[in-house]
Amino acid sequence: MIHSFNIAIVCNTLAGNGYSEHLTRQLQELLERQQIPCTAFLDDWPERFSGFSDIFILGGDGTLNHFINRYPNISIPLSVFKGGSGNDFGWKLYGNLSFEAQVRKVLAAAPRPVDAGNCNGRLFLNGVGIGFDGEVVRSMGRKRIIAGHLAYLATVIRKIFFFREKVLELEYNGRIERDKYFMISVANGSRYGGGFLVAPQAVVNDGWLDLVIIRKIHPLKRFLYLPRVEKGKHLSLSVIKTDKVKHIAIRAGQTLPAHVDGELIEDKEFNIEILPGRFLFRGANV
Repeated sequence: MIHSFNIAIVCNTLAGNGYSEHLTRQLQELLERQQIPCTAFLDDWPERFSGFSDIFILGGDGTLNHFINRYPNISIPLSVFKGGSGNDFGWKLYGNLSFEAQVRKVLAAAPRPVDAGNCNGRLFLNGVGIGFDGEVVRSMGRKRIIAGHLAYLATVIRKIFFFREKVLELEYNGRIERDKYFMISVANGSRYGGGFLVAPQAVVNDGWLDLVIIRKIHPLKRFLYLPRVEKGKHLSLSVIKTDKVKHIAIRAGQTLPAHVDGELIEDKEFNIEILPGRFLFRGANV
């Protein structure tokens, strides 16, 4: 079985402050010991992956997002190994498996389809955050690349008292709502920011996106509720509304920051839709 593999390893050498490059060497050694052919591509990724059976991606959410947008029609089975500063989608697919345990699981598993999403023409796997979440990513700048959860948490605490809710119009599931909103998440995965379970009920292969709306909320309560958001225990709060959507349009009267898999975008309108079963992942917990 293993001799049918011919694996392309793609690595973002900046991810995890160089950790993904270390994992690439470790992965090559593991595969070579099992006599599995592999070719490593560092930052110079090929135009296409002809002849490869699988693609192993070394990096975090940003690396994975860059990959699927560079190769939006890739049909080769993928696996992502947590080598970045933010590895939330990797955690969703593989939990807390060790690196070697994940390699063993991936090599023994069949590929399974996983949903993706589209926001204003940009593909995503984990989700989109608009409002406070987008402001946090904009404020972090390059810190999010090198420091992960701690930088995210520090920025959240610094911004949480002073952020002003935005008036937005939401169109989804045949209705239109207009109100002041603190944050809107449209999620395929469960976790953002290296550990915040914003959409704890999200399933990556159910053909739906999980909509989590946080309405206007008193600044003190924002801070008090933060630990509940981190643990995914916030959905019963009165300021929270949840739903399942296949498409949602979010409109603002001004340009707003948002994140797509942790990558900053800015626009006045966000059109978001589900792409069921868009990519194949091997060994995923779906």
